[in-house]
Amino acid sequence: MIDGGNKSKRAAQGFVRFLEGPYIILITKRKKAALIGPHTVYKIEDTSMLYIPNETVRYVHPDESRYVRMFQNVDLSSNFYFSYSYDLTHNLQYNMANIKRPVQGPIPPPDGCNRSKLLVWEASLEGELNSSRCSSEEIPDIAASELGMREASLYPPVMNGSASVKGANENESVCGIRQKPTRKFVWNNHLLKQVESKVHHDWILYIIHGFIGQSNIGVYGKSIYLTLIGRRSNEFAGTRFLKRGANCEGSVANEIETEQIVQDTSVTFLAHTKVSSYVQLRGSVPLFWSQDLNKMGPKPPITLDQRDPYASVAGRHFNQVLRRYGAPVIVLNLVKTRERKRHESILSEEFVDAINYLNQFLPPQHAIQYIGFDMARVTKRKNADVMMRLARIARYCLKQTGIFFCLPSRQAECMSKDDELKMLQGRLNKNGCKQTGVVRTNCVDCLDRTNTAQFALGKCALAYQLYALGVLEKPNLDFDTDCVKMLEELYEDHGDTVALQYGGSQLVHRIKGYRKIAPWTSHSRDIMQTLSRYYSNTFSDVEKQQAFNLFLGVFEPAEGQPNLWELPTDFYLHNPTTLGRSLMRNLSYSQWWDAEVFEHLPMPYEEVSKSEVEQLEVAVVPASNENVNIFFEFYRPFDLTVFDDLYQYYMSHATRKYMPKGAKDFSPFLVRENPEPADKIGQETNPNISGKDSTASSTSQGSDDTSSSEDPSVEAGVHLSESTSPYDSEHESNYVSFKDLFPSMKRVYDTEIKEPNDRDKNIYERYVEIGQGCHQTMEQKQNPALMNDFEKSLVPHRARKVQQGLDIYPVSGFKLDSTFGVEPPPVSLQSREIYKSYVERGLYGAGPPTDHDKHTYLKYIQMKYM
Repeated sequence: MIDGGNKSKRAAQGFVRFLEGPYIILITKRKKAALIGPHTVYKIEDTSMLYIPNETVRYVHPDESRYVRMFQNVDLSSNFYFSYSYDLTHNLQYNMANIKRPVQGPIPPPDGCNRSKLLVWEASLEGELNSSRCSSEEIPDIAASELGMREASLYPPVMNGSASVKGANENESVCGIRQKPTRKFVWNNHLLKQVESKVHHDWILYIIHGFIGQSNIGVYGKSIYLTLIGRRSNEFAGTRFLKRGANCEGSVANEIETEQIVQDTSVTFLAHTKVSSYVQLRGSVPLFWSQDLNKMGPKPPITLDQRDPYASVAGRHFNQVLRRYGAPVIVLNLVKTRERKRHESILSEEFVDAINYLNQFLPPQHAIQYIGFDMARVTKRKNADVMMRLARIARYCLKQTGIFFCLPSRQAECMSKDDELKMLQGRLNKNGCKQTGVVRTNCVDCLDRTNTAQFALGKCALAYQLYALGVLEKPNLDFDTDCVKMLEELYEDHGDTVALQYGGSQLVHRIKGYRKIAPWTSHSRDIMQTLSRYYSNTFSDVEKQQAFNLFLGVFEPAEGQPNLWELPTDFYLHNPTTLGRSLMRNLSYSQWWDAEVFEHLPMPYEEVSKSEVEQLEVAVVPASNENVNIFFEFYRPFDLTVFDDLYQYYMSHATRKYMPKGAKDFSPFLVRENPEPADKIGQETNPNISGKDSTASSTSQGSDDTSSSEDPSVEAGVHLSESTSPYDSEHESNYVSFKDLFPSMKRVYDTEIKEPNDRDKNIYERYVEIGQGCHQTMEQKQNPALMNDFEKSLVPHRARKVQQGLDIYPVSGFKLDSTFGVEPPPVSLQSREIYKSYVERGLYGAGPPTDHDKHTYLKYIQMKYM
C-alpha cells in the first residue's frame, strides 16, 4: 500500500512477466469494506502497474503491448479485497479453530531473527498462553508445540496482537506463527508464485475476488454487524457460456463460497465476544457439459460432452467439498426436471445418476443428500408460494449441517441445553457449536434462482444466529422487517456482483419477483438486463475469458509458442491432464474419496489438520505492525478522525436506512407495512414479461404442470416433515386506500396540529408581555399618548405583573468564564470510574462480574429456567 490509511504501507499484489521484463502490481488506493472483530477488510480502489527494468535497456517485443492490455482488462479496482490481519481465504470457523495437537518437529526461524528478540508462546495444558522472550539462537531447539498458540489463525500472518505486543517496544520485532491461505481463493496466486519465497512478506498480500458487504443491525442502540462474504474460486474460472460444468480435476465453473457472519460488536476481539457464521456453496453442475455458441440464440442447447459412467469428475468435486466442509453435503438442485422439450432436464437426470452412483460407497450417515426443487415450474403456479417451500427446505438443511457460533462458556453451556438448538445436527462443544457439512445450491447458471435460494437459507440461518447470540426469543424472522430487508439487499448486491462477473449483467429475476410483489416498473429493467447479458455473452465474453486465463496463469506466454489469441480453444489449458502434463492420481471406481478425508468425517479434514507443518509458517514483523498490534491499528486516539469518513458512520444501518420515518417501535424485527404495492391478483407473477426465467431455453415451451397436485412436503425423495409456520410465508393485502396514497401528518412525522390549550396560551401571552416591556422606550413610559391601542390595553396588566413581581431564574448555572479562558466542567468520580472500566475492558476484555451482577444474573436464571 502506497500512502494509504493513517500510515505509509507497502503492499504488492504480485509480479507478472509476459514476453519482456517483469512488472510489479502495486495497490495505490484502498477503502474500508468491513470489520470482522478488530480486523479491517479493505477493498482495492486503484492499482499501478510498473515496469521494473530500466527503460533505457528495455527490449521491445511486438506482442508485449497486447498482452499488457489484455492483462489490464481484469479490473483490479472492482470487487477485489484483502486484509492485513484476517485470512479472507478461510471461513470464520476455521480461523477460530484451535490447534488441537502439537506440530511434529522443530520449525526453523525465518531470516532476520538473529537481530531481534522474539516473542514465543508456550501453550500450557489448559491451552492458555504464557509469553517469554529468548534469543534467536534458541529457536531451532524449541519444539513447534511451544510456538503454537490458542488463536494463531485469528491473527495471520502472525499472532494474537493483544498478547504479543504487551511490553514490546515499537522498534522491536516479534515472531509468531501464521497459517497459509487456501490457494483456491487467492486470485493473485500466479502473480506471487515466483517471488513469494524471495521478497519480504510486507510486499505480499493475498487478495480474494467476489463480494463483501456489511450492515449494522441496530437492536435498541446495540450494534450487531451482519457481514456477507462471497469468495470466488480461481479454478476453472471464466464467463457464462465459455465455462460450464467441471474440468478433469473436479473444479466447477462459477464456484462461490458464501459466508454469513453475525457478530456482537460490544466486545472488540472475536475470542471474547459472541459471533456466529454460516457457510453455503454455489457452483455449476459437476459434469462434462457445455452449450454450443455457434447456434445464435439467447439460450443455446445443452450438450453432454463426455460420458462418465463412474462419475469420476463428480467424485473429485465432492471429495474437495468433503475435505473443506465435512459431511453431510446437501445438494439443492433448482434445475428444471419436467419440460415438454428436454433442455435443462438433461442435466438433472445425469446429475441424479452421478449422485446415486457415488452414494453406493458411502455410509448412510455421510451420504450426499439430494433435494430437487423445480423452482421455475412452481413459480408459474398462481397460488404457489416459492418462498414458503424454500423456507421449509432451509430449516431442514440447517438442522442437518448446523451453524457455527462461539459464545462465552457459561452462555454456551446454557444454549447447549436449549430445545431449538438441540435439534441442530452440528457438533456442540463447551464454547458453542460447529457447522459440519454444507448446502450446495445450483441451477443452470447459478445466478438468479440460486441467489434467491441462498437468501432463503441465509434468512433461516440468520434467525438461528441471532437466537444463539441471545438477540431473539425464538429463531423466527418475518418478511418486511428492517432486519430481513437488510439481508435481502445484501444478497441482491451479492447476486448482482456475481452475475456481472460471470454473466455480464445484473440479476434478471430478483427475490421480490419470486415473492410476487415486484412492481410492473421492474419488467422493463429485466428486459434490459436480459439484453445486456445476451450482448455480453455473444460479443465480449471471449476477451474477458482470455484476460482471466492470462491473469490467473492458466496461459503463460513464451517465446516461440502460439499466442493466447491464436489458440482455437482453451479446453486443454483448463484440462492439462488430457495432454499428459500432470497426470492425476487415479482413484478407484469405488473409493472416490481420500482416505484421510473419510477418516475424520463428519468434521472437515482441513480444520482437523490445521496444525500440520505445511499449514503453518513462522513470520517476523515489527511490533507496531497491524498484523501483530491490531489494537494499535484499530484505536488511534492521536489521529484526528472525521466522522463523515468513519466507516462505522457511513456503513449501512437498519435504523437509519430501513426504518420508516415516525416509527414508534425501533425494533428491527418488527413487521412493517410494505410501501411498495403488490401486483394485482391474476396478473403475471413473473417479473419478466416473457414469463420465462433467465436460464430457460428459447426453444423450451415451459415446464409440464401436470403434477401440480403432488405432495409439497416431498422434494425429490427427501421428506421435509417440518410443519408450516406463519413466518414461512407472507400474506399481504393488495388493497391500496386513499390514506395509503396520502398519509397523514401524524403517520409520517408522529405529530399533529391542534388548538393550543389554556396553559400554552398563558405562557405565550406572558412571553409577549415580557417582550413588550423590554422594548418600551422611556418616552412611551412618560407619555402614554405615544403608545398604540394594543400597548395601552397592556398597561394595567403590566402594572399588575410588576406589583406581583416577576422572578426569572436561569435554568442552568455556569461559571463566570472569560473570553481568554474557559474552566473545564468538573467530572464526577462515578463518571471517571465508568470511563476507566471502559478502557480496561477494551484492553484486557471483560473483568470478573460484581456481586450485584451475579445476584441479578442468578435471579434471571431462576426465573427463566427454574
